[in-house]
This record gives sequence, structure tokens and C-alpha cells, in this order.
Amino acid sequence: MGLGDERLDLSYVLPLRRWRFEPDNELAGYLRHLAQRVEVLVVDGSDPEVFAGHGGLFAPPIRHLPVDADLHGASGKAKGVITGVRAASHERVVLADDDVRYDDIALERMIGLLDQADLVRPQNYFDPKPWHARWDTARSLLNRAFGADYPGTLGVRRSRFLDVGGYDADCLFENLELMRTIEVAGGTVVAPLDLYVRRLPSTTRHFWSQRVRQAYDDFALPARMAAELAVLPVAAALVVGRRPRALATGAALTVAAAEVGRRKAGGTRVFPLSAALLAPAWVTERAVCAWLAVWSRLTRGGVPYAGAVLAKSANSRRELRRRLATTR
Repeated sequence: MGLGDERLDLSYVLPLRRWRFEPDNELAGYLRHLAQRVEVLVVDGSDPEVFAGHGGLFAPPIRHLPVDADLHGASGKAKGVITGVRAASHERVVLADDDVRYDDIALERMIGLLDQADLVRPQNYFDPKPWHARWDTARSLLNRAFGADYPGTLGVRRSRFLDVGGYDADCLFENLELMRTIEVAGGTVVAPLDLYVRRLPSTTRHFWSQRVRQAYDDFALPARMAAELAVLPVAAALVVGRRPRALATGAALTVAAAEVGRRKAGGTRVFPLSAALLAPAWVTERAVCAWLAVWSRLTRGGVPYAGAVLAKSANSRRELRRRLATTR
């Protein structure tokens, strides 16, 4: 990873919650290495027995903290983020999931960007790249083709975050909620497509368990959700109408769009060609899971997440403006 010796004016916040204690020596080693150069805070929402076990794993110079008792909401991650930003010693703060792995180049670039912006939205890439990581990378490529991806890490200015009072801890799509909150408050949000931050792939089992939950996120993006829900009816109509060429054309256009995303900002260095070729498969999966997300909303009132059922993906900008006006 090659971290240098100079201390950086940056706090690194990792919200964590585990259901049982299993020593994660790789994560602990990464954080100890990181702590040589930046302030590292692990905000742990685990049960007391697991929290105690983590105390030995995340020892000084890592700061191991419980979630602030005054925080309420179904999203343990959001509560961990709010706690960590409150406790951070520096103005520039990196928020990262436990599978994110920064190097010194990305950290130093993040500092420079946070001198100019209130929130920075990097680009994750998977390494190593098992089949399901390539499959999920197709989603990232399509997001890049039409704008920017939704990463598992963000950079934020502490003063702006605290000024808006944090963000809603009852939202499933917590990163989008934070981005929208900062934007509505007048903050500057940037999405440098060439700020690449490595991410470890999940297990295959975890990958499958996240399919419907991730599709549910798109309730916060109505136009996107409508497009995803339209895919299956349109494809069925083409099959019934015996129009295989139209189906093939749609698949080819999807691959082409993903390849546009792959080539943006030097993305071919970190994104394999196979991920672009898998874009039609990902679109098909998302089309099915979007309907399953609708079914979950109708029958359960939301989607299961970390032992709870969350109904809200993220607040609309209109709702955030109303809340911010009321708070201020």
C-alpha cells in the first residue's frame, strides 16, 4: 500500500456492526497501517460481547467507539457515520465501508478535493475480481456511462456535515441520502471519475443476499426505477412479437453503454472488458429484482436490512429542503 511517513490532516471513519466475534486480522492490519498516517475511528454498533472482542482487535492508535446513545434510526451504518464525524479531530473526513481499501495516493487526492468541495464521491473498483464482482461491476460501468457511480466510501467536510445536522438514519440508501442532504444545504459535491479506490469483493452468498435490497434502493430514483420495471414487460412483448433482432439490439446497446463507462477517465486500468459484456445479464437481474422489491414493499412494507425492515430508500430533495428549512 506504500503509505508514507507524513501525518495527514484527515480522519477515517469506519462504521461497523458484526453479529458475532470473528477476528478480522486483514481489516485490523489495514487499519493499523492506515493509522500511521491518518486518524482512524471505528464506530462499533455490535452487541456488548462482540464490541468487547473488537476492543482487542482495534487497539490504539485506532479509536474504537460505541455509537452515540442519543442517535435513533434503523440504519446502524448512518448512526455510526454520524458518531464518527462528531468525534473526528479533523475537518476532512473519509467515510468507508469495511471492504474499502485506500492507498496513500487516494488519501492525498481526497485531501486536495476536500479543500474545494464539501463532499467527494470516489469510484470503487473490485480487486480481486471473481465472477460476481465482474457482474456487479457492470452496474458501476452503466452508472459511469450516464453520470457517476454510488461508491462504498465518501469524503466529507466535517463542518458542513455538522451544520446540516447529519442525515436521516432511517434510510436504506444512506450514501445517496447524505449526498442529497449536502447538496440541498448548498454544499458542493464532486464525483471525480478517476479517483479509484479499491474494494474487496463480498462472498458469493452475501452477493446473492443483496440483490433485492440493492434494487430497493432505486425507489429513491423514480425515473431509474420506472425504467427497470419496464424492462421485463418490453422484453416479453418482443418475445411474443417474435422480434429477436430488437432484443439483440437492446443487449448490444447495453454493452456499448457499459463500455463507454469503462473507458471514461482511464477506467480500462481497473475495469475488465468482461464486466461490460455482462451488462445485459446485470440489467436482466435488476429487472427481476426491481419487481421483487415492489412485492416486498407491498407485502412487508419495506425490505429486510440488518434485522429490521426499512421502508424508505432515501428522502426526496423536496422533503430535504422542507426539513432543512424547519431545522434552521
